[in-house]
Amino acid sequence: MQDEFYIKRAIELAQKAIGKTYPNPLVGSVIVHNGKIIGEGYHQKAGEPHAEINAINSVEDPSLIPESTIYVTLEPCAHYGKTPPCALKIKELGFKKVVVGAMDSHDKVNGKGKKIIQDAGIEVVSGVLEKECIDLNKRFFTYHEKKRPYIILKWAQSGDGFLDKDFKPTAVSNSLVNQFVHQLRADEHAILVGTQTALNDDPSLTVRNVEGVNPVRILIDFDLKVPQNFKIYNEEAKTIVINSVKEEIADHVHFIKTEKDNFLQNLMEALYKEQIQSVIIEGGKFTLQQFIDANLWDEAIVITNEHLLLGNGTQAPVFDWLNPFKTEITRDNRIDFFLSENI
Repeated sequence: MQDEFYIKRAIELAQKAIGKTYPNPLVGSVIVHNGKIIGEGYHQKAGEPHAEINAINSVEDPSLIPESTIYVTLEPCAHYGKTPPCALKIKELGFKKVVVGAMDSHDKVNGKGKKIIQDAGIEVVSGVLEKECIDLNKRFFTYHEKKRPYIILKWAQSGDGFLDKDFKPTAVSNSLVNQFVHQLRADEHAILVGTQTALNDDPSLTVRNVEGVNPVRILIDFDLKVPQNFKIYNEEAKTIVINSVKEEIADHVHFIKTEKDNFLQNLMEALYKEQIQSVIIEGGKFTLQQFIDANLWDEAIVITNEHLLLGNGTQAPVFDWLNPFKTEITRDNRIDFFLSENI
């Protein structure tokens, strides 16, 4: 029970960096001596020290470390990247015990970190709040295990099931929900729209109503119909254009050529190569329906303005209304959250 308490604290620390660590996972760490927390840390940004190192560096009296337990949400790394392996540092300092939330399925780690620590004679306990620690890194695990990004479908619809009025851009969600949507953008790695949405709305797909990092923008535009003076091409964020015309890298814009046949599979392969760990599908009905029909999604967020009746326009995607795992009411808007059975 005590182990769970400290892993829960480590999860809270890790969550502070949501949206900022790609392509690295979210990791939090706590160091405890005689029932007292003497060090805390989390991985803040790719290329910077890992959670364990930040926690170690925060300990005021290092002489206590050999009699301390270090808690970490994810198995300590065992390979040299931009930083040295954390497992070796834990071994070097001689912690009394290591408690791990979830094991790391990445082929460069995958039990190797745990083995280094155990071989040094240090006690290792793993699988503490494992489900919560896996959920913390659902993007990271999906990317490495399924070789594709974690996919979130998102749309806003009226009470009578339309995305717009008379096929023209229409405000459906309220200002508070718009803030939630921008936080979602800040939290995820990328955001995707199709040709028609880009042409109709000229969206910038950036983070504005909250603080955060702009997501990578993905535009599906096979025939390159979207003019390059549209906002999606501006320099505020990287843009990947999936098309059938050219393969080219021009500053912050990457054109990736692919075939229309087996499009979704080709798209997943392209995004995997680009190391995109999560993507919000924010396109129109056609794009969203493709993912729904292929059962290629992990999470869906459906915003409904129940009192808004539009009467005519683009109909919302056809979606099997499974029971949402969570529902939030924000003024006149309802947000339903769904999890795919694939998870």
